[in-house]
Amino acid sequence: MSLQDDIADFIQQAASRIPEDIRLVMKSATETLAASGVAELGPKVGDKAPGFSLPNARGQTVDIADKLKDGPVVVSFYRGGWCPYCNLELRALQQKLPEIEDLGASLVAVSPETPDHSLSTAEKNELNFEVLSDVGNSVARDFNLLFEVAEELRPIYDKFGIDIPGYNGDDTYELPMPATYVIDTDGTVLHAFVDADYTKRMEPDDIVAALKRRKG
Repeated sequence: MSLQDDIADFIQQAASRIPEDIRLVMKSATETLAASGVAELGPKVGDKAPGFSLPNARGQTVDIADKLKDGPVVVSFYRGGWCPYCNLELRALQQKLPEIEDLGASLVAVSPETPDHSLSTAEKNELNFEVLSDVGNSVARDFNLLFEVAEELRPIYDKFGIDIPGYNGDDTYELPMPATYVIDTDGTVLHAFVDADYTKRMEPDDIVAALKRRKG
């Protein structure tokens, strides 16, 4: 099954647990974000990706420039370990990690969660790639992925037990849109995926295909 198939199954299962009025609010907020056009602002294929240096789940600094010396880098932005769609994506990426590495590339995942929460996400999903903490969303801002959770969604998230400021270690409701970039050794974007709809994610098979095209 594809990642999107797994997500579709989850959505179907969740539909019976989430009241219709809440689902309508969530759907409306996603549509408003999509209509804003913010998903079109990030780096495109052929652009130079912003450089960055962030702490991993163990507090060690990871510089993408260093990783690019060894090969292409796949950068996956996710909202947080509290997001079930993000966890499905992270696990799907883990399954494809051997193929990605066989093609000479490395993989990093980026969220605004604090290192402690990033560690929990990495351990929960048994991830063997770097999970980086973009506290304050400075890198997401550089990639033009940043948005603020709609006011009407905040009490819904609270009801679900999702404390975004608590996870992120600040007092904002800012999050990155889910996005994936395949970045070549010179910093050029080879493949890009961004969607304002958080239920849409780049298929790991498409990452592998992009890396294969690079190798010719």
